[in-house]
Amino acid sequence: MSKATRTDDRSSTPHAADSHDMIRVQGARENNLKDVSVEIPKRRLTVFTGVSGSGKSSLVFGTIAAESQRMINETYSAFVQGFMPTLSRPEVDLLEGLTTAIIVDQERLGANPRSTVGTATDANAMLRILFSRLGQPYIGSANAFSFNVPSVKASGAITVERGEGKTKTEKATFTRLGGMCSRCEGMGSVTDFDLSALYDDSLSLNEGAITIPGYSMEGWYGRIFRGSGFFDPDKPIRKYTKKELQDLLYREPTKVKVEGINVTYEGLIPKIQKSFLAKDVDAMQPHIRAFVERAVTFTTCPECEGTRLSKEARSSKIKGINIADACAMQISDLAEWVRGLDEPSVAPLLTTLQHTLDSFVGIGLGYLSLARPSGTLSGGEAQRTKLIRHLGSALTDVTYVFDEPTIGLHPHDIQRMNDLLLRLRDKGNTVLVVEHKPETIAIADHVVDLGPGAGTGGGTVCFEGTVEGLRASGTLTGRHLDDRATLKETVRRPTGALEIRGATANNLQSVDVDIPLGVLVVLTGVAGSGKSSLVHGSIPAGAGVVSIDQGAIRGSRRSNPATYTGLLDPIRKAFAKANGVKPALFSANSEGACPTCNGAGVIYTDLGMMAGVASTCEDCEGKRFQAAVLEYHLGGRNISEVLAMSVTEAEEFFGAGEARTPAAHAILTRLADVGLGYLSLGQPLTTLSGGERQRLKLATHMAEKGGVYVLDEPTTGLHLADVEHLLALLDRLVDAGKSVIVIEHHQAVMAHADWIIDLGPGAGHDGGRIVFEGTPADLVTARSTLTGEHLADYVRA
Repeated sequence: MSKATRTDDRSSTPHAADSHDMIRVQGARENNLKDVSVEIPKRRLTVFTGVSGSGKSSLVFGTIAAESQRMINETYSAFVQGFMPTLSRPEVDLLEGLTTAIIVDQERLGANPRSTVGTATDANAMLRILFSRLGQPYIGSANAFSFNVPSVKASGAITVERGEGKTKTEKATFTRLGGMCSRCEGMGSVTDFDLSALYDDSLSLNEGAITIPGYSMEGWYGRIFRGSGFFDPDKPIRKYTKKELQDLLYREPTKVKVEGINVTYEGLIPKIQKSFLAKDVDAMQPHIRAFVERAVTFTTCPECEGTRLSKEARSSKIKGINIADACAMQISDLAEWVRGLDEPSVAPLLTTLQHTLDSFVGIGLGYLSLARPSGTLSGGEAQRTKLIRHLGSALTDVTYVFDEPTIGLHPHDIQRMNDLLLRLRDKGNTVLVVEHKPETIAIADHVVDLGPGAGTGGGTVCFEGTVEGLRASGTLTGRHLDDRATLKETVRRPTGALEIRGATANNLQSVDVDIPLGVLVVLTGVAGSGKSSLVHGSIPAGAGVVSIDQGAIRGSRRSNPATYTGLLDPIRKAFAKANGVKPALFSANSEGACPTCNGAGVIYTDLGMMAGVASTCEDCEGKRFQAAVLEYHLGGRNISEVLAMSVTEAEEFFGAGEARTPAAHAILTRLADVGLGYLSLGQPLTTLSGGERQRLKLATHMAEKGGVYVLDEPTTGLHLADVEHLLALLDRLVDAGKSVIVIEHHQAVMAHADWIIDLGPGAGHDGGRIVFEGTPADLVTARSTLTGEHLADYVRA
């Protein structure tokens, strides 16, 4: 009876709690958003579209996800908040209906060289416990299998307190077995230094013998070396005694007095190891990376054979396999091996480990190994690796926020990613996706299109509704949604070939290939088939290759397009020449900086565990320069006004008239060529989207003197309408006599290629072979590979 009554109650009137089925945003003004108001349905899949820089990330990540995370942080005590990142409240009038946001972005997984796929996903932690319980012979706790834990031995006297003030001294010995290889300190490789790249031995220190970046004799490092007293700074290095050379290169940290100040002196090589080699090579600034590649050779550690693990850790085995073998296995194979272990004493551990490994396979990353350094994963692989921990989660009514989840995915794999997104939605979650690919836009329940342009030309909602509504809407995205590139009628003839013989990097299976030069070559294949290994790991050194990958641009809030591209140097010199003063005055990081805000333009007030407050500097009004510097003009504009210009305006300004500066104009032309004409020169790098950063990198590298350009997925972050501009840019590079090799999944780029090299047929050990070489037309006709089938469907052949 009571059951029937309850049913009647439910059917009569909806419960008040069920009315909160929308996320409401009113008056969002983050970055370039112009008072945006939207209503996003909960427990549905919403895709945000629009050109790169239109404000998608500002709305989804900078407003909705940021406020959700900030409010969750505020539920903790002030003590706990003190240890958490402080988040400021987004610029928005009202946010209603928020749920817990889980962000799955494209940020690369840790730039720490010790980080591997296994350590980043906790799979290694579970394997270590497994081996410490089941491994034979037993060698110790889980730490004995960790390549980040060194072995420690100690002996000496300890004082034991025995009550009522009695103490007794006893001798004790302490041993802790760690899994770290003592030779390479758990890095898997050892370093050798080319000393000729560190210094010019024909010169003395005072003559500038040291050629390491940042070690000038006027700088602090140089003054320490010069004033250390261990060698004569006027004596050429080739005349140093054995003891002096030892002190210069290898001396351990020693306290010395230089110019009346107590400092620590340390030899060049330990200093380089600490300052440069402790970082991931990919995360370094370009000039430091060039130095490291020139001066340091990394060779596999002969002691641990690159496994990072000690002899003891490798001696303990389960069913004939040690932990190094397990980590080196392809994850799909490792999952099968773990499935074969039947040990009731560790059953919960085996179940969790099995689920984690199966998630890797299910998400299309079964070709990776747990030993793979996480810094070598592409943006798409890193994003899917982060998704693994959420796949089996019992949480529902959560907002999952994705940043272009199809990046790095072959058309064949996009279907799998779409299924995952729909699975998350069907569990009762809200899924928000920032995306450009029509295949993912097509599965949306709701679409929000931002634009109409980028930067200051964007920031408004152009359309809200269904995919069919978007198609008929006439917006830029709607018009280009069904764009299809056509196969070229004629292809260019190669002028030569880049020969690769017996390539075995990663999963390549002794590949021999001739990559044509002087044409547009596209490398295709499913994720993990060996494309990057072929280009980045096998092209011989000295082939004049300029490589433009997806690595993040690291920059502080002081960095901007003008500083990153080197554009500010010719501008400063032009201002200095026109006004007869020093160039340093026109740098907000040097002599010209406003003394109140130190050239930042804003003053940051730290409020402990609460979000800090950034207020515009009252003295310079956010212009970053001293008032005196703003009196100097070039072409009627001061330096602050020039940095506020867009690339397009600045290109015109520096192209003719009194402000004509050819060096600056050349850089600005390249920025406009890659579609960044709307960016302002002084916009902080931290506010740029992923696609904008990659194109900024492309514009910078285009100036390098190299005959072969290698581009790693240049369509990342590009709107459908911008892909045409990219193809035109690639054509211009080839027509200028360059050879362009593109690793790409976008069918428009494949169709536009002169030559396609398709790797596969699968990923990991199922790939690594060349399954097709020829023109796009031949690939479409043959339909012999997965790529061929998808390209044929795309061009509707």
